[in-house]
Amino acid sequence: MNSKLIDRFGVQDTPFFYYDLNLLQQNVDALKSASSKNNFHVHYAIKANANSRVLELISKSGLGADCVSGNEIRASIESGFTPNKVVFAGVGKSDKEINYALSKDIFCFNCESIQEIEVINELAAKQDKVADIALRLNPNVNAYTHAYITTGLEENKFGINAWELEEVLQVIESCKNINLIGLHFHIGSQITDLKPFKNLCNKINELQQWFLSRNVKIKHINVGGGLGIDYQTPDLHPLPPYEEYFKIFHDFLELQPNQDVHFELGRSITGTMGTLVSQVLYVKKGINTNFLILDAGMTELIRPALYQSYHKIENLSKRHLDDLSREKYDVVGPICESSDCFGKNVVLQQTERGDLIGIRSAGAYGEVMASSYNLRDKAKVLF
Repeated sequence: MNSKLIDRFGVQDTPFFYYDLNLLQQNVDALKSASSKNNFHVHYAIKANANSRVLELISKSGLGADCVSGNEIRASIESGFTPNKVVFAGVGKSDKEINYALSKDIFCFNCESIQEIEVINELAAKQDKVADIALRLNPNVNAYTHAYITTGLEENKFGINAWELEEVLQVIESCKNINLIGLHFHIGSQITDLKPFKNLCNKINELQQWFLSRNVKIKHINVGGGLGIDYQTPDLHPLPPYEEYFKIFHDFLELQPNQDVHFELGRSITGTMGTLVSQVLYVKKGINTNFLILDAGMTELIRPALYQSYHKIENLSKRHLDDLSREKYDVVGPICESSDCFGKNVVLQQTERGDLIGIRSAGAYGEVMASSYNLRDKAKVLF
């Protein structure tokens, strides 16, 4: 986020998201370089950021798309992703969404229940097609991240549990319009300690042996995503540790001959490119703290309100004035909810009405989760 951009657009356009497409391109290039060394296949998780210009840039790199709704499938194809690289995940696929995906001949459905398999089989038969599926298995691996973004434990709603597998194979054998080609896993999001990925590999190896013992051969393993970014110091680490991440799977995943490995990365690709820019409406003196009341709120970036996530906050108007005194502020939005808070006790240069505030690393799960609560206008996106 640079001063020229602030001068160009001014404060009348706040709040807005600024996306650094040059940084996004650097990120995609680094991802491709690291993944190609092991011939890994990467699908971009559309749910992280579905902005059309972002999707077009990523699709041109040759990545696939990981989608969790029919509209995400439509957006990915319209943005240049090829259907044979589109996977359809999600615990609650509707008949309408399944039919649309079947009509586009997507690469694979990641199935999460026995009933879902039966429904896809029925709908595929009506289109006279055979649907390729992967089984999303619950590995019961702790990702040691926030409970709301942990997805691989038995108490989570996602995936098929190990004790269901015998019945699953029986159902698949009876479904003539289903073709099992893969196993799918996902343990959580914003994982910065890579150890859980090693634990995932060990669990995948164990589960794959179970299938091999029953003479069920799997063409591809989808290990999901979840690689986190550095929210605390985004300028020091603008790109995720892709080399270390992929090395974990290269070293510990026991693959069968000609077996492909697929990944679904979202936040790690788009997270650091984005900044939510907002104007200070008021500086309110409190008893125990001072409040910076912004014109952006949880309607633009809900992550801090939803699960107390951290985003680095800067006074863009005064970021280079190091001689100014510092004060602590609770940085809050205008929404009629006490949870509408971006950060507490945030140390900033002495701030005043009209200053521009940058909330960093808002390129993932910001724009896509925005709402019109309080009949708010949708924030613009600038590049």
